[in-house]
Amino acid sequence: MTGSVADQPVAERKALLTRRNFLGGSALAAAGLALYSGEFARHEISIVTRPIAIANLPDAFHNFRIAQLSDIHFDEFTEPDFLRRVIGQVNSLAPDLVLITGDYISTGPLGRRFVHHAMTRCAAILRDIACPLRFAVMGNHDAFLGVPVIRPNLAEVGIPLLVDQYLPIERAGQRIWLCGINDPNTSVPDLDWAIPGYPDGPVLLMSHGPDYADQLLAHPRGQLVDLMIAGHSHGGQVRLPLVGALCLPTGGEKYVEGLFRLGRIQLYVNRGIGAVGVPFRLNCPPEITLFTLQRA
Repeated sequence: MTGSVADQPVAERKALLTRRNFLGGSALAAAGLALYSGEFARHEISIVTRPIAIANLPDAFHNFRIAQLSDIHFDEFTEPDFLRRVIGQVNSLAPDLVLITGDYISTGPLGRRFVHHAMTRCAAILRDIACPLRFAVMGNHDAFLGVPVIRPNLAEVGIPLLVDQYLPIERAGQRIWLCGINDPNTSVPDLDWAIPGYPDGPVLLMSHGPDYADQLLAHPRGQLVDLMIAGHSHGGQVRLPLVGALCLPTGGEKYVEGLFRLGRIQLYVNRGIGAVGVPFRLNCPPEITLFTLQRA
């Protein structure tokens, strides 16, 4: 026997050809799925609208609209044109406030100079956000450059970075309080500095990591928070039927995506815009969230 297919018994040849067909079909399907996940699904922007009922919301803030962006990860995989399209979508929503919950860049093998340049270019595109009220917090990838680099880059384009800080958002003589904490995955946020002790209005908290909600609940000032918004998890980024998210980051494993009610606190986890690790998204489209505050 020479070992060629023709020299083998018919049953053996059929089995061999069936295996080859299966492997060939599987490879073709995998290539098609990779193309779809990398070129199409990764760029299909989903605008999620969420009414948020808040007790004692001042009348001036009824129907106040807040847009959230998260996890841009520029520009390891997130292309400049895609981020510009995202900003165009945000502007078309005409929000009253825009909040960005961290990870403007991605750490990786390309080094600090590349990442620093990426942050500068990312900030230049974020300048095009039309809403004059916009604020940001740190993400775990941003910690690679640190607050001394991230803060001036964002400040130059009119986006204050809140690091364990709070400030009032005022309208018609009434107010809500906006709080921002340092990234809980790479630092220890100071909630005594981040949350006012005696707020005279509802409290909104920005955090990159969603699982920090458990520490927030355990802190005395956590009981003052009405809404916490976060990102970090990417919603799993790649989600398979019956399996769910293939890989979740530390700090984003418990609260993965969407709205959670944790006693007084409402927690919302945004799926983010970009991708990290691999340039794929599947069953988990990039997300812009638009919250509308309503009186409970």
